[in-house]
Amino acid sequence: MGEQELVRCTYMRGGTSKAIFLKKNELPADPQLRDKIILAIFGSPDIRQIDGMGGSDTTTSKVAIISPPTTEDADIDYLFGQVQLRTSEVKYDLNCGNISSAVGPYAIDEGMVKVTEPYTYVRINNINTGKILIAKVEVRNGKAAVDGDFSIDGVPGTASKIDLDFKNTTGAITGSVLPTGNVVDMIEVEGVGVIPTSTVDMANCISYVRAEDVGANGTESPPEIAANKELLERLETIRSALAVKLGFIKPGEDATLLSPIQPGICIVSPPQDYVDYGTGKLIRKEGMDFTARSMFNQLPAPAFGGTATFNLVVASLINGTLVSQARAVPAREDGFTYFGHPRGISKVNCKVHETPDGIVVENAVYPRTARRIFDGYVYVKKSRIYGDMGER
Repeated sequence: MGEQELVRCTYMRGGTSKAIFLKKNELPADPQLRDKIILAIFGSPDIRQIDGMGGSDTTTSKVAIISPPTTEDADIDYLFGQVQLRTSEVKYDLNCGNISSAVGPYAIDEGMVKVTEPYTYVRINNINTGKILIAKVEVRNGKAAVDGDFSIDGVPGTASKIDLDFKNTTGAITGSVLPTGNVVDMIEVEGVGVIPTSTVDMANCISYVRAEDVGANGTESPPEIAANKELLERLETIRSALAVKLGFIKPGEDATLLSPIQPGICIVSPPQDYVDYGTGKLIRKEGMDFTARSMFNQLPAPAFGGTATFNLVVASLINGTLVSQARAVPAREDGFTYFGHPRGISKVNCKVHETPDGIVVENAVYPRTARRIFDGYVYVKKSRIYGDMGER
């Protein structure tokens, strides 16, 4: 049988990220064995992932496991995994909005959902959060459309637009939009001092800090943030304190080791001019409501994640949060929010109402694009999967 095993996979871009798509029924039922295969596919742990298909970057070290629906209000089940670069782990404690945008096209092209033209609405059951996402996908000749005139900052060219609706993902991680019950919390951080923070749970759980409070200006590029070791350490120290407050770890435990992703942390500031580090293009403050720089897995995000985008925009529409304080303009009547990130400006349609019974997200639509890049088989060494157990 040889020393390597074949695993069928599809490689897809979703938004500004890429992931390997696998079908659940083609993987072992044992989660540990499944994750060994996934780690072998990606070449983890290794920061270069040189012996696998990973791209040595958090935005390209992602996996999507797809299966038939287990709930009547969905058309497909989707489990997202963040494949770690430095450890032998696949993290399933969050979802990725960018990769979520590729799930609809994948399910359509695989014949896993009923197709209608010109648009097919795919109800996606995200296993990570137990929430339903709805993707509106353009369809031509029975397949997900690829070409179109829509573009997103951070992805070259144009493509067919996919509208991804996240309005049903409030409290996805903690069960509450405001996990602490406050719009602002003053956090005592060892070695840093008292820092104001805002934490919001919408599609993901993310805490916000002001650029001025962490020694940043808010316009730094990801390479600049990655090179600023003092800033990285300060942000991780703050995030670690928040992980304790939010109950992700116990006092005295190592958040970097035990909860490297939850909560996320993001720097916000008022609108400012800066340069897109990828193209050198000037991004003008007049086109945005505020700026944001997101951290993920202790590293700066190259652009801005999908779930982080919804979280950020909802946070900006809740009165009193640090993000709402950074907005140059109040909520717009048309429901759109424009925020500046390292690769440009994102435009998101979202409406939030604050009622006596709590915060209601009426609308949360994120336009994305996606494309199937590769179908085939990946070779993985059996010794990495089974060790001394021999062939399956």
